[in-house]
Amino acid sequence: MVVVLKTAKTACGNLIELKTFNKNLKEKKVLIIGVFHGDEPQGKYLIDEYLASTVATETHDKSILFIPCLNPDGMAKNTRTNSNGVDLNRNFPTKNWGRNEGENATCDDTTTPYFGGVTPASEAETRFVVEILAEYKPELVLTLHAPYKVVNYDGPAERAAQEISKIIGYPAEGSIGYPTPGSFGTYCGVERNIPIITLELDEEIPVEQLKDPVFKIFEKIVYL
Repeated sequence: MVVVLKTAKTACGNLIELKTFNKNLKEKKVLIIGVFHGDEPQGKYLIDEYLASTVATETHDKSILFIPCLNPDGMAKNTRTNSNGVDLNRNFPTKNWGRNEGENATCDDTTTPYFGGVTPASEAETRFVVEILAEYKPELVLTLHAPYKVVNYDGPAERAAQEISKIIGYPAEGSIGYPTPGSFGTYCGVERNIPIITLELDEEIPVEQLKDPVFKIFEKIVYL
């Protein structure tokens, strides 16, 4: 049975939920997050389908935490940012928050989809994730993005990334190729040494075709 452990509301009043199969979180905990960016809805579909599937029964006794949709406001509008125009993946309270470097140097520009917010962790969605990390202390984090077809990792997550790469057939890369000030990967992996995988999915194929490899990743992730 799926249970809701924690909730928060966005600026538009939409609900964000932390879900799991088992309230007794005793063993290695893994956090899986969908829809950081509202125009990348694949994560919500895949997590919801997994939670409702018979395949998932094998992981009911595992300590996997799911946030199916972190950015419901952005998803409703099909925008990268949330309803405040903030890129949640530039809003985390990192040492490099708001620092403009490289080609993607627009995190302080409110007119771009990479705006990092007026202050670090200014957004309810960001604070929800920060609270979950502090409260549940996951030992591995997986976020579902699109469209680059790569298994990006931060922190001590190379082995896990290589195993996921074998399942889905995307290359494992330690860099996404451009600066990401205030990113969740930096907050978790670089500054807190929490292994984190950013799985960039293929957006050019029907999302249904991703179910098989992504479900296999979900089943194996607690053992990585």
